Amino acid sequence: MARLLVVDDEKSLCQMLEIGFRKDGHSVETVFSGQAARKKIESQVYDLVISDIRMPDISGIELLKFFCETRNPAPFILITAYASMETAIDALNLGAYQYVIKTDKLVEQLKLTVNRALQHSALREENVRLRRELLHVFAHNKIIGQSRQIQGILELVRTVAPTTSTVLITGESGTGKELVAQAMHEASLRREKPYVSINCGAFPETLLESELFGYFKGAFTGAETNRKGIIESANGGTLFLDEIGETSPTMQVKLLRVLQERRVRPLGGSTDVSVDVRLIASTNRDLKRMVAAGQFREDFYYRISVIPIHVPPLRERPDDIASLSRHFLHKFGLQMGKGELEFDRDVLEVLTRYSWPGNVRELENAIEYAVAMCGERDGRICLEHLPQSLTGMTPSGDAVVEIPPEGLDFEARIAQIEKQYLLAALRASDGVRTHAAELLRMSYRSFRHYAKKYEI
Repeated sequence: MARLLVVDDEKSLCQMLEIGFRKDGHSVETVFSGQAARKKIESQVYDLVISDIRMPDISGIELLKFFCETRNPAPFILITAYASMETAIDALNLGAYQYVIKTDKLVEQLKLTVNRALQHSALREENVRLRRELLHVFAHNKIIGQSRQIQGILELVRTVAPTTSTVLITGESGTGKELVAQAMHEASLRREKPYVSINCGAFPETLLESELFGYFKGAFTGAETNRKGIIESANGGTLFLDEIGETSPTMQVKLLRVLQERRVRPLGGSTDVSVDVRLIASTNRDLKRMVAAGQFREDFYYRISVIPIHVPPLRERPDDIASLSRHFLHKFGLQMGKGELEFDRDVLEVLTRYSWPGNVRELENAIEYAVAMCGERDGRICLEHLPQSLTGMTPSGDAVVEIPPEGLDFEARIAQIEKQYLLAALRASDGVRTHAAELLRMSYRSFRHYAKKYEI
């Protein structure tokens, strides 16, 4: 049942609408002027408002503006006997849900419009509730970030979590792929059921098979008791297969069968066990390229990548570095008994400029190092507390050059460094380009070329 306010200077019409909507179970209040409606809106909360446009004191358009100023998200429907395309467009632009022409079938038409409006409003409120709940889930799982990329992932998780679709999370090592998987589980309808994870790259093939499928006593040397596999342990819940790209083609065939038939057979067993699991997989490898090279089964790839989610590296979302750094600073300050610490301004600049090849994991380690190096009475993290790989110099004054285990894109890294120097020179010269060019010992023409190249 919804609470409705009907506004019209025609009392007979108000009475007719009141009777019609009360038959549908709604609570209805009627007023016969715009001023009376304003007082009602100021003191009461309504689920929907219906107002005539032409009234002697305040027009329906003016009442709509006032209603919107109260920040009430409820639908507002305007009715009129005088159709005007211009007025209709103005009404919709101002936030009216619908513009209805008075006809002999007004009551029936309004009932349909009101039902749609209330359903739309209920869906919007449910989306807001789910978004708040998901924000709590993200915070609980320490997924922190206000960047467009992280907000996009949040929205995708909100949309996909209630489904049973298989999800493939891709991204470099240290970006937080498992945190996204955990958030997906906790935002799903399976949140009360088990969440079970395994790193597929941490086991040889034979051991991985026994871990996943379980085994009966005597199935192989050392199998002294029956043991339930990880897949069966996740029954009703979520199974997270980390580093799925490390599995062999043979294991991919067996996992494909599980996904297709929803059944597993423990090693040494003769019968299958039914399982209901939602699979989330992750990898830091390019599975498409592996498929093209014959290193990963194409049918298995398409089976696990129904919903792809890419977690971008930290260097592509610098807007998140400050908030992540403060989070880790608070965490390690409390853990090490050093209380609430702060960053010097130049420290945050260094943290933001650094490319973070190890992503969030490397950032967390760097802040832990800095807090450990900070004296108990310092109260602030200074440049001297940061790892030398961040400040770029060793004690001997030589620049530190590190290549991550997975390698790097040389041209992209050099371009990133060039852009950072241009930005640093502009900051040092208060935005004066001729001075910035002098600091970099290049001509103004060359500086202008690079600035255009990197869209500065």
